[in-house]
Amino acid sequence: MRTPMSGCLAALTLAAGAVLAPGAAAAETTAAALPTSTFHIKYGATWTKGKITWANRSVRVVGQHRSAVAGSAATTCRTTWAYTLKANRGVLGSDGSRTHACGNIKSYNFTVPADIRGGAAYVRVCLDDGAYKDLKCKLIARSA
Repeated sequence: MRTPMSGCLAALTLAAGAVLAPGAAAAETTAAALPTSTFHIKYGATWTKGKITWANRSVRVVGQHRSAVAGSAATTCRTTWAYTLKANRGVLGSDGSRTHACGNIKSYNFTVPADIRGGAAYVRVCLDDGAYKDLKCKLIARSA
């Protein structure tokens, strides 16, 4: 016979199972286990800095870039661009920030494809001018 208390325990057990479902725990563990690398690239009074998160077939690039000169000229504004590379340094993909810093600091968050098994071996991150011309780049090896 089922009592009101056993119904409560069954509901509580069901709710706990939903919260602690194995798939949810695995997703959190997987996201936390992805390797990361940091970078800081300076060019005069401008810079880009951030973090790369290495996934199996892409990388996420999150950070900020700064331009010291106000205005909207392509030569004074700054943005960030990244290239994913194979072990032999061949380019897999590229993408970058669509926000430009022009006399200020702007945040960015973008994903670059690396569609080969295991993902990119390297990422080349570049501080670009407002016309997407690479000003200074840094090659970053995938961390273990």
